Amino acid sequence: MEAEFKELSLRKNYIGSESVDTVYLGGGTPSLLDLEYLSRIRNSVKSLFEVSEEAEWTLEANPDDLEQRYLFDLQKSGFNRLSIGTQSFDGEILTYLNRRHDAQQAVRSVLLARETGFHNISVDLIYGIPGLSKEAWERSVDMVIDLDVEHVSAYHLTYHEGTVLYQRLKDGKLSEVPDEVSLEQYEYLIRALKKAGYEHYEVSNFAKPGFYSRHNSAYWKERKYLGIGPSAHSYDGQTRQWNIRSNPQYVQLISQGEQFFEIEELSEVDRYNDYIITSLRTIWGIDVRRIDNTYNDVLAAYFQRALNKYIDSDLVYLENQVLRLTEKGIFVSDRIMEDFFYA
Repeated sequence: MEAEFKELSLRKNYIGSESVDTVYLGGGTPSLLDLEYLSRIRNSVKSLFEVSEEAEWTLEANPDDLEQRYLFDLQKSGFNRLSIGTQSFDGEILTYLNRRHDAQQAVRSVLLARETGFHNISVDLIYGIPGLSKEAWERSVDMVIDLDVEHVSAYHLTYHEGTVLYQRLKDGKLSEVPDEVSLEQYEYLIRALKKAGYEHYEVSNFAKPGFYSRHNSAYWKERKYLGIGPSAHSYDGQTRQWNIRSNPQYVQLISQGEQFFEIEELSEVDRYNDYIITSLRTIWGIDVRRIDNTYNDVLAAYFQRALNKYIDSDLVYLENQVLRLTEKGIFVSDRIMEDFFYA
């Protein structure tokens, strides 16, 4: 763990003099870290960077790690937002996903967080799971609404190489959910959360007014960010960097003062494509004036041709020179973005 603190110090100038208004501890299981370590992280960040007094400090947590004493101490150490990996509120589905927690623990973790004074809680849900019935999915969505959390992230199940589900899929022991079933689940999610007062501010993210994730929003708005630790990614507006994945190798290289990351210089095409993918999927959309003023004539013309293809459709709309997806367009956002990409 000392390697992360050393990296923080080494890279304190990466984002320049910009004020930090979001710090996110995620990946792996940060909720297993003791409070002394978490407090040290907070103190290190505050000593090395200009951190806003109103900064969002988020901890990603598993439901079964969140006990009352830990939550009280977490708040005292300065964390003011929780992202709880509930994934489902159905016991059978949690078992299928090989999660450590059960449905009762998922509910209890949110209630405990609220009781201990957290007023910014995010949960995540997964749909498109083999065996997930319409009724079970709707119960999970309805439970999120009943728990009155401030933020919801919802993702379609993906099969990552090396996981049990991936191997079962490869061996033919399970089949992917038909597209129409996943679509039906996603439609219910959007409809139910909208009715409950949530704003659909990004394809996979919903929030009550004033509770958009600052951290994720920073990615989508192309702000500079610094990632610390193995596999962490960073972006400074002109380059991307990513740390090596191996923990032992990361620690060794840091201790020896050797390079522990790879770097990619972003071309103008790269930056254009990044802007398309990070903006079109959000409520803020694509500023057409930025396309004209920032990128070369070839890219601007390419964008205009793609725009002409869609402008009279019911998939996008143009308002005050900002291009956004319609509710119908959200369901085919990947296809639309692909047409705007410059290959």
